Amino acid sequence: MKKSNKILLSLFIIVLAGGIGVLAWLYLSQRQELNEMVEQMTIEKEELREEYEDLAIQFDGYQQMDIRNDSLQDLLSREQQRVHDLLEELRVTKATNARRIAELKKELATLRTVMQDYVRQIDSLNQTNARLTEENIRVSQENQQLTRNNEELTQSNAQLSETVSRAAMLEVAGCTLTTLNKRDHKTRMAGQIRKLQFNYTIDKNITCPPGMKDIYIRVTDPEGTLLNEDSTHLFHFESDDIPYSVTQQIEYTGETCEAVCYLALDETPMKGFYTIDFFCEGNLIGSFPIQVRK
Repeated sequence: MKKSNKILLSLFIIVLAGGIGVLAWLYLSQRQELNEMVEQMTIEKEELREEYEDLAIQFDGYQQMDIRNDSLQDLLSREQQRVHDLLEELRVTKATNARRIAELKKELATLRTVMQDYVRQIDSLNQTNARLTEENIRVSQENQQLTRNNEELTQSNAQLSETVSRAAMLEVAGCTLTTLNKRDHKTRMAGQIRKLQFNYTIDKNITCPPGMKDIYIRVTDPEGTLLNEDSTHLFHFESDDIPYSVTQQIEYTGETCEAVCYLALDETPMKGFYTIDFFCEGNLIGSFPIQVRK
């Protein structure tokens, strides 16, 4: 090969190598720029996603509020759903889809404007509700005060009525017990006791209307069992009908009254304390513990 040809071949190889180097450099440079562009677009997509999520949180927060306006509530619900739909679309959209990413940015700006308008409406509604609430509180407080005044007046009247009723109520001042045998003679022998005699005194009370009074007596033994209980022997006391052991009718004149009542026994009484309760006109007018000894 001639020397000139060798020189030309060497120059060709050098030029070719240089060209390949330039092409390689251009390829790597463009590849780097493309990677940087994709990375930047990915960052922009992530930032856009965060902005959508923030807006979704704002809509969710307003949905939790007590907005007393059905139309506004419906509009908020629709826009809230739209934000969630676009956020989901953004998640599946490729970062390299620049056109759709740009469209979603515009959608975000529109949604923010809508949100600001809703915020103004909600604030205005809240201010109105606050004024109404304040007015309702004032009226409620006034009504509560009126109710308290009425309750106090009612209570005062009730207390006055109760005082009058108590003042007119009979009262048994004392009671003694005598145990009798079958011949109505006094006895202390337990096996012979067949009847109990109650001597009691009703105090003087000029405020109590005079007339015939029904006295109901309940006698309970030491175990709390009512003596001579009969389901047909009932009287009214505190909104209920309860049984009595014995009853008698007396004529009350307003002066001190002495009375005697007898209770026949079905069986020999047990040893211990018996409770004697006296009732008249729906009131408990006396209660006495009396001991039976054997």
